[in-house]
Amino acid sequence: MKKEAGAAETADFGFRNVPRAEKKGMVRGVFESVAGKYDIMNDVMSLGVHRMWKDVFLNMLAPRPELKLLDLAGGTGDITFGWLRRGGGPAILSDINAAMLEVGRERALGNGLIDQLSVCGVDAEALPFPDASMDRISMAFGLRNCTDKDAVLREVRRVLKPGGRFFCLEFSQVTVPALAPLYDAWSFKVLPRMGQMIAGDAESYQYLAESIRMFPDQETLADMMRRAGLENVQWRNLSGGIVAIHSGWRL
Repeated sequence: MKKEAGAAETADFGFRNVPRAEKKGMVRGVFESVAGKYDIMNDVMSLGVHRMWKDVFLNMLAPRPELKLLDLAGGTGDITFGWLRRGGGPAILSDINAAMLEVGRERALGNGLIDQLSVCGVDAEALPFPDASMDRISMAFGLRNCTDKDAVLREVRRVLKPGGRFFCLEFSQVTVPALAPLYDAWSFKVLPRMGQMIAGDAESYQYLAESIRMFPDQETLADMMRRAGLENVQWRNLSGGIVAIHSGWRL
């Protein structure tokens, strides 16, 4: 199991250790570089399977008109848009990266959804929302890029209403041994080349592959959520553990 660095002076940036204070800016640079091609690359990188993962995730979120959603690291808007289209209540599309949010805003305009959501630039480690103000908080493929993941989870718990629930969709640890070598070859040999061809940026996709391997495994993340004060924590593996959906309640 991987452990969080806590208050260490360095943080992982892929397989590299970098000064903790510099990681946020380095991650911002990655997503500024890939924002314009992010949605295309998601289809290419996952062979379209990310759409199935997000569909399962949205089913678990169970949108209802009376529920308010905060979508953290919402980027180009897939989860926010899916929530609204399935009848969910007020939604906040949030991200720390302005370039990703701008793509999300343009997509919302193009899909006639801009009047149904708020777009907000926020740092998930220090949320600018009142205590107990959200019914649902989602985070899809964003937690692994945060420097202080424990701080994010504490903020999630603070902002959730009693009876509210957090859902996290993230790459995790492969649980099918035969799948592991194929997944490694795809991640480290194919994806950077695709990143270069499609987005003109191999290094950012190398980082993304490395960041997946540095992310806590299923049980470790569940323990982190419990330490943050979330209860009834559980997870569901998809595609042999390539991704997992974790959830926890504020009770």
